[in-house]
Amino acid sequence: MCAALLAPEPLTLHNVPQLNDVRTMRALLSQMGVALDARESGTVELAASRIDWPLAPYELVKTMRASILALGPLLARCGEARVSLPGGCAIGLRPVDQHVKGLQAMGAAIDVEHGYINARGRLRGAKIVFDMVTVTGTENLLMAATLADGTTVLDNAAREPEVIDLAHCLSAMGARISGAGSSRITVEGVAQLHGATHAIMPDRIETGTFLAAVAATGGDVAVTGTQPDCLVAVVEKLREAGAVVDIAGDVIRIRRSGPLLAVNLRTAPHPGFPTDMQAQFMALATRAQGTAIITETIFENRMMHVQELRRLGADIDVEGGTAVVRGVDKLTGANVMATDLRASACLVVAGLIAEGTTTIDRIYHLDRGYERIGEKLAELGARIARVG
Repeated sequence: MCAALLAPEPLTLHNVPQLNDVRTMRALLSQMGVALDARESGTVELAASRIDWPLAPYELVKTMRASILALGPLLARCGEARVSLPGGCAIGLRPVDQHVKGLQAMGAAIDVEHGYINARGRLRGAKIVFDMVTVTGTENLLMAATLADGTTVLDNAAREPEVIDLAHCLSAMGARISGAGSSRITVEGVAQLHGATHAIMPDRIETGTFLAAVAATGGDVAVTGTQPDCLVAVVEKLREAGAVVDIAGDVIRIRRSGPLLAVNLRTAPHPGFPTDMQAQFMALATRAQGTAIITETIFENRMMHVQELRRLGADIDVEGGTAVVRGVDKLTGANVMATDLRASACLVVAGLIAEGTTTIDRIYHLDRGYERIGEKLAELGARIARVG
C-alpha cells in the first residue's frame, strides 16, 4: 500500500485482507492525500496523483510499526517526509536505525526530534550494507531506491517472500530491480513509476497458524489458496511433530491421528523457521510427547505468551531466549490475556486443546493480523465465539 506513494497513477491491489492494520494504513495514506477505493472483494485502488501532506502522525503510527514504510516512498517522491517513530506489538526494541542509516547513505538529511523522523533531500544511489537482516528496512530502502538517481545495492538484505512480492509489485510499476529473494538486491533508479495491478501473495503466517491448529487438535483439513514454497521450514516441523502433510498446487492438506511429538526449533530469518510461528508451535508443544526446546533469536521479548500458557497448565521454563516445554497430559481452560499479535494466535490454539473454557482478553491484537479467524475455525468444528 505504501508503494502507491511512489507513482502519480493508481495502484490496484488484489487479495487485500480486511484487517485493522490495513484500515490504519488506509487512514494514514488518506490523510496524506491518497484517494482510496476499497471494495468488499479484497481489492483496493490507491491513487496518489498528489501528496498533500508528507506526514505520518503519531496518532496513527503508534498502533502499527509498518507505518515506518511510508518514510522511504515519501522521501523519494516528495523530497521530504516527517514520520513518527513507530509502535506496534511490544515484542522487542525493533529499532529503525537501519532505515535511517540507509537513507542517509543515499544523501538524505535526517534528524530525529520530539518523536519524529524528519527527512529531506534528493536521493542518489548508494551501496548499503545492513548491520542485521531487517524486513521492513529492506522494504523501505527498496522502495526509496526505485526513484533515486543511479544504482543502489542492498547487501545483507532480507530474503523473506514478502520482500520478493513487493519487488514484483514495484517492477510492475516500472522499477528496475534484480536479486530480490537473495541477500543482495540491486535497484536502478528511474525518473518516474507508473500505475499497475498486483495480487498480493497469500499470508504464510495465517496459513501456518491454521496448520499448527490442526496439528495440535487433530483432524483433517485442506488449506486452500496457499503458497507452499514459503512454508518449507514450518511444514518440515509439522511433519516432525507427527502430522501428515500433503501438498498439491496451492492446497496444503494436513491431518493427524497419531500422537503429537515434541520438536525443537530455532527461529531465524527466511528461509529459516519464522519468528512469527514460534508462539503457535509453543502452544502445540505443550501437549506433545516429550520435551521441546524452542529458541527465539529475532526478538528479545517474544516469550510473553509463556506465562499465559502456564495459566492453562503448561510446563514451561524460560532462560534468556530459550524455552523448555515439557508436554503435559492436559491443559485446562482459564482466563488469559493476549500480549501481542502472535501470542493471541498461540492462545487460540492452546484454547482449542484445553479442557473447559478459555477466555482470551485483549484480542484486538488478533484483529491486526487475522481476518475472521474465529469464524473460520468455527466452520472447521471449533467451539469458539467472540464475546463483549
